[in-house]
Amino acid sequence: MKGIVFFLFLFSSFWGFAQMDCVLGVGGRDDETITKVFELTEEQQESLKSWSAELKVRNEHLEDRAKYLMKKHEESSPEVLVTISQEYKKLVDSMRQNIRMMDKRLLTIFNDVQYDRYMKLCNQMSLRPIYISRSVDEN
Repeated sequence: MKGIVFFLFLFSSFWGFAQMDCVLGVGGRDDETITKVFELTEEQQESLKSWSAELKVRNEHLEDRAKYLMKKHEESSPEVLVTISQEYKKLVDSMRQNIRMMDKRLLTIFNDVQYDRYMKLCNQMSLRPIYISRSVDEN
């Protein structure tokens, strides 16, 4: 039974990573790396810290729901597990959307040099960058 759950989880994971976004990982273990690589200003570091905390709160709730879902249906039939895997995937997708939203917030406060560095890193890793609207300064 656990093998089926693992297979469904693995399948849904591969399905979600077909085209990978170039995520910064705000809120993860890489906040310090983000600060160093992109040479964030003090103000940007404060925003990063705040958004990391917000992301943690948002995703902890979703993680708890996912854990409860898996625990509640440990011994369920394969038919039920298929339905549960779809619910689980929705929770994981919501967590990914939260991560993308926080990364996008950070990208919007990047200066041109920082954003260009991000674009170059994404291209080097053959990942799809998160595009943001960059206003053009006419002065």
